[in-house]
Amino acid sequence: MNQAIIAASIFGIALAVSAAEQAQKEDWKLVKQTNGVAIYSRLHPGSHLKEFKAIGEIDAPSDAVHKVIDDVEAYPTFMPYTAEARVIERKHNSILTYQRISPKIVSDRDYTIRIDKKSWPVDKGVAYLSEWKPANEHGPAEQPGVFRIKLLKGSWSLEPVARVKTRATYFVFTDSGISVPPFLANTISETGISRLFAAVRKQVKETYQAR
Repeated sequence: MNQAIIAASIFGIALAVSAAEQAQKEDWKLVKQTNGVAIYSRLHPGSHLKEFKAIGEIDAPSDAVHKVIDDVEAYPTFMPYTAEARVIERKHNSILTYQRISPKIVSDRDYTIRIDKKSWPVDKGVAYLSEWKPANEHGPAEQPGVFRIKLLKGSWSLEPVARVKTRATYFVFTDSGISVPPFLANTISETGISRLFAAVRKQVKETYQAR
């Protein structure tokens, strides 16, 4: 009897793992295309929220784009909704940063993340990858009236496709704690990504042309 229960449990776990792996392999679906940016989404296993990926080209070398994305301290001057961005620790291959965003439609949100950075040479220059995950335990304590975001994973991938052109891929999966229906939360994410790309392009253009 015990063996039968154990076997059934193992089988159930195997099915759950298989389902999760299948969900992770689900193809990205194009949900929006605007201003040269293609936004894709897919379901995240065990969540009503979706993962998002956006791909677009930026008219500048990959190192110029990377410098803008790496300049976390300047985020309040150009990144959408960013009210505060403080670097707690910076190393050559990682950044520990506290950030507070002010979406206007809801109360402020904040989080501490660790950004891991990689780069490697490719045919047309240098490719860059910045990946982040929560590190709230290494940042400031929670503040009254500010919602602490605890689920936030994402990345920027920068691939040079010409001497002065970069293909940028942005990925994010987060729960910002906004109490709205899932479809509306996902729509808000799509709009935010569009604004993000526009802001980065504008900042790259201004800083690159000023060199």
